[in-house]
Amino acid sequence: MPLPSDEQILKTSQDLVTQLQSIFGKHPGFRPAHARGLMLDGTFTPATKAKDLSSAPHLSSPSTPVTLRFSNSTGIPTIPDTSPDANPRGLGIRFNLAEHVHTDIVAHSTPFFPTRTGAEFLGLLKALAASPPGTPSPSPAKKFLGAHPAALAFVQAPKPAPSSFAREAFYAVNALKFVNAEGKSTFFRYRILPAAGEDHLDEAATKEKGPNFLYDELQKRVAEETVTFRIMAQLAEEGDEVNDATVHWPESRELVELGTIKVGAVVPDNAKEQKQIIYDPIPRVQGIEPSDDPLLEMRAAIYLISGRERRAAH
Repeated sequence: MPLPSDEQILKTSQDLVTQLQSIFGKHPGFRPAHARGLMLDGTFTPATKAKDLSSAPHLSSPSTPVTLRFSNSTGIPTIPDTSPDANPRGLGIRFNLAEHVHTDIVAHSTPFFPTRTGAEFLGLLKALAASPPGTPSPSPAKKFLGAHPAALAFVQAPKPAPSSFAREAFYAVNALKFVNAEGKSTFFRYRILPAAGEDHLDEAATKEKGPNFLYDELQKRVAEETVTFRIMAQLAEEGDEVNDATVHWPESRELVELGTIKVGAVVPDNAKEQKQIIYDPIPRVQGIEPSDDPLLEMRAAIYLISGRERRAAH
């Protein structure tokens, strides 16, 4: 994928990577956010009606191999699974359509984003960095959150730890657009729901767990049973905001199942493969198009910039 030609997007993306590394430390070979992760392979099988929504190849093929990466939040590669800062958890899904041909889903376990634009997100990160414990009130962080209700809502949203990565729901916060074979378009957002159901721990139960409990549990679970996720699409209705990741759509909006993913084994040479893969929030495939959400190009640029740094690290 190419870097954006827009110089302002490019500069803000680089500034965001630098700011994240300033907050969490620079860890060569790791992501500046969601640094700690585990990759597994799997298989996607589409639902019968998925091809009615989109002409995307994986929605009509009998099955498609996928690569999944479950992760903790922050840019700290050693963050304990029990840390509150490890939430929201992340999930990247790559649909491997052919050699060097793929489309991805990038999701996390909170169903919206704190800011509408990359520039606002940079402002939030700078305000948080300028507000260490003991900062006189109102701190830069309090001022920013007071002026940005969506960011305040994100910060205040409950983010409990899951009992297992296999019991967590994930949300791709940017709207995309399905286009089917007849040319009909439908805006939607992805949801990835665990077939086993969601299950979260309270604060006391989380503290009793070990620092690697989620990663240990997931590896044990996939060795003993089939872990399945349902890939859903929440469909927008006329008048719904499709270009702002801070805006919720009503829960009454239709949820359509696109198919299921059966999680396979842990990918061999995991650290090397995590270093190599660069997930892309822009679909870049026939039948699924980006919305005009300004975060999409910004996120793609951040992932590419940091991914190139990661690959170059020794």
